[in-house]
Amino acid sequence: MKLQGQIVDIQNKRIYKGEISIENGKIVAIQEKQHDVNHYILPGFVDAHIHIESSMLVPSEFAKIAVKHGTVSTVSDPHEIANVLGVKGVEFMIENGKKTPFKFNFGAPSCVPATSFESAGAVIDSNDIKKLMANPDIKYLAEMMNYPGVIYDDAEVLKKLDWAKYYKKPIDGHAPGLRGDDLTKYISAGISTDHECFTFDEGLEKLQKGMKVIIREGSAAKNFEALINLLPEHYNNMMFCSDDKHPDDLLLGHINQLCARAVLKNVDVFKVLQAACVNPVKHYNLDVGLLQVGDFADCIVVENLKDFKTLQTYINGELVFDKGVSKIEHVEFENLNNFNTDKKKVEDFRFQSNAKQIRVIECLDGELVTNETIEDATIQNGNLVSNTKKDILKMVVVNRYQNDKPAIAFIKNFGLKEGAIASSVGHDSHNIIAVGVSDEAICKAVNLLIEKEGGICAISNTKEKTVALPVAGIMSDKDAQTIGKQYSELDAMAKQIGSKLHAPYMSLSFMALLVIPSLKLSDKGLFNGTDFKFTPLEV
Repeated sequence: MKLQGQIVDIQNKRIYKGEISIENGKIVAIQEKQHDVNHYILPGFVDAHIHIESSMLVPSEFAKIAVKHGTVSTVSDPHEIANVLGVKGVEFMIENGKKTPFKFNFGAPSCVPATSFESAGAVIDSNDIKKLMANPDIKYLAEMMNYPGVIYDDAEVLKKLDWAKYYKKPIDGHAPGLRGDDLTKYISAGISTDHECFTFDEGLEKLQKGMKVIIREGSAAKNFEALINLLPEHYNNMMFCSDDKHPDDLLLGHINQLCARAVLKNVDVFKVLQAACVNPVKHYNLDVGLLQVGDFADCIVVENLKDFKTLQTYINGELVFDKGVSKIEHVEFENLNNFNTDKKKVEDFRFQSNAKQIRVIECLDGELVTNETIEDATIQNGNLVSNTKKDILKMVVVNRYQNDKPAIAFIKNFGLKEGAIASSVGHDSHNIIAVGVSDEAICKAVNLLIEKEGGICAISNTKEKTVALPVAGIMSDKDAQTIGKQYSELDAMAKQIGSKLHAPYMSLSFMALLVIPSLKLSDKGLFNGTDFKFTPLEV
């Protein structure tokens, strides 16, 4: 097979008309050759850090959409399903991904549970990490979120790091806001990347100290604008990722969108493509071709080098996307799950109090970090309740792995004027998380998800809408178009009942993520992520 076009040689920073010869899935020759074909051929895009589960798609369905945008490979942390099902969940992701030509590269989740301050469905300890690291299908140790454990020499954390080093596999980081001597110690433990930089200065310090910085632009966390100006000087040590991509967003684009935005900002196209295509392959030692003789033919044909509209995608020389059609077929799989809690009663969501003031989580649109604010309490019949006029709404986290009392907090900026929204996608342990204007609405939303054993939902004064997620309570068994449409309708309903957030469900899912400061809620209580300890709701 031969491909003709304008060949983008990233390594030598040149573009020339040529012809690529492919045999048995590999490139056997690249020749300069005059022809009339004006589209561009370049290596496929690689998402350098993503949780496939956040697309609400199993890997085989994710692949069908990703190839439409020129993505040929991902560096995937199966942390979400691992928190629900443990090693069994990791194995499900690997095996499902293998049923497609797409190049998934899964890591061993390093923090399951993410912290000891929440209830997860499983544990992956250092002995499990040892076994996973020995597996050739595991390419790296996934993000070490327990940065206090690294800094303070937690024995179990250090064992996990040591097994990654023993098997000579890269270690991913997760250290939002970590600076100075603590950052230096974190890096010295062998941790090589971070996708959690929120500011230019933070990214610069991490680069100067030898880390690879990954520019993240997902459905909820968006750091592109803060970090892109680092790329022109530090392009050899930077990558692109989405981290978390909801299905409706994935249908619109992927890493190609970040490339287009970077080029629009006049960043040199070769530097952009170095970050998008080359650096992840080299850093993680991936079996992904880079458009060199002898490489796997993992390449894409794009219309131009401005918006990177993909015309064709090849993986191992196989045409997997052509003329708007994905050629990756549907595969059958088993729906694994772990859901074990009974329906709740309205009184379960009461919070007896006579407090004058309460701590409130301030949700920031497009950010995983939150602020802590002190607000006046609203009390009815001795019960702390939502105040829609001040946009201070009750939020709950319900343990889905066993019957337990719901944890209760309050949050602002969700903006709901009626009803409630809820999700069993609640990073990292994936308990049920809900926000609503009344205890009755919250209870109804939570029980809808318990009935379905997982999903996301919205209820108003007159209707209810649920998207079932029967795979581990976090993924659909449907295709991307179906789940994307359902999710879009649900997202629209959340906004109809008042939410002003760009991605209310993605934002909701991170309100239980304790490893990101400053104030979050686990199933065990309100948590200060800056001090890394529980804190009282009442002031």
